[in-house]
Amino acid sequence: MSQTSVTDSAPPTEPRPEPQAEPESPAEPVVAGRRGLSGRGLAAFARHEWTLVATSSLVLAVVMTWPTLRYPTRTLPSDVWDPSLQSWEMSWSAWAILHHPAQLWQGNAFYTEKYSFAYSDSLLGYLPAGLIGSGPTAAVLRYNILFVLAFALACFGAYILARQLGSNIPGAAVAGTAFAFAPWRWTQVSHLHVLSTGGIALSLAMLARGHGYSLRGGYRPDRVRPRWALAGWLVAAWQVTLGFGIGLPFAYVLALLVIVAIVWWLVRRPAFSRRLLRVDVIGAIVFAAAGAAMAYPYFQVLRTYPYAQRALTEILFYSPGFLGFVTAPSNEWLWGPHQQRAQIDMIPQGGWEGLMLPGYTLYALAAIGLVYSAWSWRRRVLLLIGLLGFGTLAMGLRAPVSSFYYKMYDYLPGWSGIRTPGRLIVWVTLVLVLLAAGATTVLTERVRTWSGRLRRGSLRSLVTVSLAVPCLFVLVEGVQTTAFPTVPRAPASFASLPGPLLVLPTNWKDDELAMLWSTANFVPLVNGSSGFFPQGFLHTEEVVKTFPDATSVQYLRGLGVRTVLVLRQPNAMRFDGPPEDAGIPVHALTGSIDGLGISRDEQPDAVIYHLDPD
Repeated sequence: MSQTSVTDSAPPTEPRPEPQAEPESPAEPVVAGRRGLSGRGLAAFARHEWTLVATSSLVLAVVMTWPTLRYPTRTLPSDVWDPSLQSWEMSWSAWAILHHPAQLWQGNAFYTEKYSFAYSDSLLGYLPAGLIGSGPTAAVLRYNILFVLAFALACFGAYILARQLGSNIPGAAVAGTAFAFAPWRWTQVSHLHVLSTGGIALSLAMLARGHGYSLRGGYRPDRVRPRWALAGWLVAAWQVTLGFGIGLPFAYVLALLVIVAIVWWLVRRPAFSRRLLRVDVIGAIVFAAAGAAMAYPYFQVLRTYPYAQRALTEILFYSPGFLGFVTAPSNEWLWGPHQQRAQIDMIPQGGWEGLMLPGYTLYALAAIGLVYSAWSWRRRVLLLIGLLGFGTLAMGLRAPVSSFYYKMYDYLPGWSGIRTPGRLIVWVTLVLVLLAAGATTVLTERVRTWSGRLRRGSLRSLVTVSLAVPCLFVLVEGVQTTAFPTVPRAPASFASLPGPLLVLPTNWKDDELAMLWSTANFVPLVNGSSGFFPQGFLHTEEVVKTFPDATSVQYLRGLGVRTVLVLRQPNAMRFDGPPEDAGIPVHALTGSIDGLGISRDEQPDAVIYHLDPD
C-alpha cells in the first residue's frame, strides 16, 4: 500500500469493498431548518430510527423499573438509605452552585470535616436536574426520574453503539436491552452512580462514528465525522462527573484505546484528517480537564485523611468469586428466588454486591458470537481478550491471577480508591452484548434470507416476528421484584431548627435520612454517611452515646452545635423494643438536664435539645 499523508480532509481513495451483509449505520437525525418544525421534516424526525429507539428505551425503562413512577414523591427503589444519600447529593450540588460555589465540596453534612462532598461519588453530572425544585419531596422525585432515565440511556446508548459497530436492528436491540436490564443491575438498584452507565456506551458510539469505525468495516476515512468525535469526548467527560467508581475505569479504558489507536496508526499509516486530529486533541483536553477537576477534591481528602485509602482487607471482602458471575440477586424475578444457597455463599465473597449475573441468555448469545458472528475472527479474538481481562479485574483480589490487580492498586492513580471490584461487571456486560449483537445480526440475516424464499406471506410475517425472540428472552431475565418503601418524613419541626444540628441516633442509615431531610434548608449537620468516615466523626459518635451528660454537652458546645434532635422512633430499626436497642442514647429521651445549661422541648415525634452557649 502506498504512503498516505495527513491532510485537512481525507484524500480520495479507492473504494473498499464492504461485506455484502453489512447494514448501514443509522443515518444522522433529521434537524428541521428555519422553515420547518412542521410538515415533512418533523414527520421524518419522528420516524427516524434514533427517535423511535429513544422513545422505546424510555417506555421500556418505565415498565422494567415499575413501580418507580407510581408514587415518585413518596417511595424510593430498594431501600430508603443510599437513595436518600444520593438524593441529597444532587440537591446539595445545585444549592451550593447557586449560593456558595466556592464551597461546593464542603457539604452541609459531616459538620466540621473537610471536603465532605467528596467522601462518596458525587453525581455532579446530574447538577442541572438539581436546579429544579427544592426540599426533600423534590429530591425524592428528582431521584426517581433520574433512576428511570439511567436505564433508558443505558438501553439507548448500547443500541446506538451496536448499530454503529455494524449490527442490524435485532442485534442492536439485544445489545441495548441486555446492557440496560442485566440481572446484576438489580443488585445495584440502590446505587444510582453505578447504574448510570449509559454515557459510557453512548460516548463510545459517538467516538466510533466520528472516527468512521465499525467492527464490520474497520476504519473508513470516507465515514469520518469530526463533530461526532467531539460529541463523544464531551459525553465521556460528563460520564466522569457522575463519579469515579464507574468513571475511573472508563478513563483508563479510553486511555488504552487511544494508545492502541496511535500504535495502529503508526504501523498502518492510514489516511487521517487533520480536522479530526484537532478535534481529538481538543476533546481529550476537555475530558482530562473534567477528570482533573473532579479528582482534585478526592486527592485533597486523601491528603487530609491519609487513612481514607481503601485497605486491601476491605477490597478483598468486596472481591467476588467466580460464583458471582452466575448468581442473580434475590430481587431478580426469574432466577433470584431459586439461587438462595448461592446468594448466601457469596456473602463472604463480595457480599451482596458480588452477585453479578449478566444473564444466561446473554451468555448463550455471546458464546454463539465467538464462533458464528457478523464480526471477523480477529475482532472476536480481541473481544474475547477484553472479556477475560475485565472478568479477571471484576474478581479483584480473588482472581486466579490477582497479582495484576495488586500492581494496579499500587501504581495506577486513583485505583486504590475503588472499593468494589465487582462493579467492573459493567465492562464484562458491554463486551458480552457486542458479542451477542454479532451473533444475533448474522443469525437474523440468515433467517431473513430464508424467509424471503417462503411463498406464504403469513409465514414470512411469523418469521419476522420471531426475530424479536432473543430480545424478549433478555427482557424476561431483567424483570425485577424490588421493594419500594415509603420515605419517612422529617419531624415537623426539622426545617426550623437552628444549626449546627445533631440528629440522634447517629448511624449510617438514619444519618442518610437526616441528610435528605436537610435539603429543606441545608442546615449545617453533624450527621453524615458515605463510603468514608473521618476519625473525628467517629469520635463524635462515641461521645454522644451518653447524651445528655456533662461530657457530651461540653463536647458538642466545643463543636459549635446549637441543637440536638432525638428521634422517638429511629428509622433504621423499626421494631418493638427498648429505645437503646435502636441506637438511641439511654437517657436521651428522658434523662435529667439539671445543671447542663440546656433546654428540652418535647414533640410528638422527637425531643429537641437547645444548647445555650457558655
